[in-house]
Amino acid sequence: MVAIKLPDGSSMNMESGVNGFDIANKISPNLAKAALAITVNGKTQDLSTPITTDATVTIITGKDKEGLHIIRHSCSHVMAEAVKELWKDVQVTIGPAIENGFYYDFARKEPFTTEDFAKIEEKMHEIVKRDEKVERIVMPRNEAIKFFKDMGEHYKAEIIEDLPEDEVISLYRQGDFTDLCRGPHVPSTGKIGDAFKLMKVAGAYWRGDASKEMLQRIYATAWADKKDLKAYLEMLEEAEKRDHRKLGKEMDLFHFEPEYAPGAVFWHDKGYKIYRKLIEYMRKRQENNGYIEIATPRIMDRCLWETSGHWDKYGAHNYSGKTEDNKQFCVKPMNCPGGLLVYKQGIKSYRDLPLRVAEFGMVNRYEASGSLMGLMRVREFTQDDAHIFCTLEQMEEECVKTIKLILDIYKDFGFNDVKIYLSTRPESVYRIGSDEVWDISEKALANALEHNGYEYEINPGEGAFYGPKLEFILKDAIGREWQCGTVQMDMTLPHRFDISYIGEDGEKHQPVMLHRALFGSIERFLGILIENHAGKLPLWLSPEQVVVAPIVSDFDDYAEEVVRKLKAAGIYAKTDLRNEKINYKIREHSVAKIPVIAVVGAKEKENGTVTVRRIGSDKQEVMKLDDFISALTEEAKMPSQDR
Repeated sequence: MVAIKLPDGSSMNMESGVNGFDIANKISPNLAKAALAITVNGKTQDLSTPITTDATVTIITGKDKEGLHIIRHSCSHVMAEAVKELWKDVQVTIGPAIENGFYYDFARKEPFTTEDFAKIEEKMHEIVKRDEKVERIVMPRNEAIKFFKDMGEHYKAEIIEDLPEDEVISLYRQGDFTDLCRGPHVPSTGKIGDAFKLMKVAGAYWRGDASKEMLQRIYATAWADKKDLKAYLEMLEEAEKRDHRKLGKEMDLFHFEPEYAPGAVFWHDKGYKIYRKLIEYMRKRQENNGYIEIATPRIMDRCLWETSGHWDKYGAHNYSGKTEDNKQFCVKPMNCPGGLLVYKQGIKSYRDLPLRVAEFGMVNRYEASGSLMGLMRVREFTQDDAHIFCTLEQMEEECVKTIKLILDIYKDFGFNDVKIYLSTRPESVYRIGSDEVWDISEKALANALEHNGYEYEINPGEGAFYGPKLEFILKDAIGREWQCGTVQMDMTLPHRFDISYIGEDGEKHQPVMLHRALFGSIERFLGILIENHAGKLPLWLSPEQVVVAPIVSDFDDYAEEVVRKLKAAGIYAKTDLRNEKINYKIREHSVAKIPVIAVVGAKEKENGTVTVRRIGSDKQEVMKLDDFISALTEEAKMPSQDR
């Protein structure tokens, strides 16, 4: 007999060799019907895996995050099976679950088209209806290699050949289709349901290596039910309307030149106004919270990045070159070494700490061309960076202050739904610093959250190579999540750069270093703002706040008078004196997302008023000019900095 402990604290004794289905069925036939997989002592396994020792067990269904992941992974196998049934000459490679769906890479001479999607989906539905049993098979290494080579699946054989010698080689079979996979998977294809849809096809190099052959990647989405699928597709439709690249063009904010400067932004006047406004806002918030501001060189000696560890970790993503004297310099991919060198100037006392040092530093990273995406993923960007140098005793308090500042700032921009993740140490091969240092750092971040009532989730293994971090995830107006701010704990770089302070005891001590970025990057945050507001930015952020349009040219002089008074009050205003119909002007300025359009004619001039239309509204309001200016002046104020 084995003791099975359940999530609610209850337990049951069952025969050794019992599996997840047996346990689910004993709890409830409905649960057994919904069950997809099982966790045994925290490890996710197939529902059919026998349990031979006492264990803590959780039944996974499609309502669980892990269950949805399994549905998507299993659905990728169904898609591969469908493609193989339709086109026998196709080779299958890899097909993982990803955020909101899955993909599969295929080797095929003929290109897939979106017209093929209907055929593939029809075949997938057929496979689901067949309710093929999904079986896990463990096969000796050489036998597995021969198995796939005999099938003509040379990519699969290559994957196995490159696996460690002690790796367990597991295959999953459904019907006549067998795939190399760690699993787990649904017990049968019928459990996947019919809430899936193929989305797009793209090119992808085998193993992400540009020197290897190009494959075809089919992206798809899958959900637990049709209701969720419908909601997701509607969200995508809305997201397309909000695409910052499209809106950026309509609003004349920025553009890109992929041929001459891939992944770098060309800011236009209006876009650069928003960029500067974000920096102005953040600069004031930082000043009021005890930060000083510095600026460090963009190009520095490679040795700095070797000392920090960034060269070994990210060398391939750095821009660098040699000078005539054979010295190698690097365009900075992050601001940390520069901040450390500033700290080293002069002797620091414990009385100087905490020292909060901010920098709006432009950095460059060579991101893969396929990953570039408007403002969201660029090669050149500006971080609202800061490094806080403090004592070990001050560390938790500084974390708390930073968390409060981050959340308060997000509220100013309309983001009230924020998740916090604690990203812990990566595998030892990917990190620097002792386990003892990591223990202290992770505990400090956890304490800062728990002692102040902040809910958070663990993101295991996703910390920076030099320390754990907090990640702040914003939810936008249509439910999408965006990773923005970070707080990173670092007790390693201070040691590597040999920085210190004189303590109360008169001896040298090593400070703790907190890395923090609140927006993350100005570019990415601006892109998120544009999409969150669908281009209809708050008045204080809008680069053009008011357009004054006369109905006919007879009232141009009054329109210009109104604009002069608006500008005198600090409002971004302009006239539209073109010989066009007023409805045409209104439509055009609405597309450009101008927040306020003031129409003037005979009545307005006579009465000293304006007729006001707000973007997104068909209503109009007649206001006295002085009242109009007073209301806009108040609305255009930057959120209060005194906190």
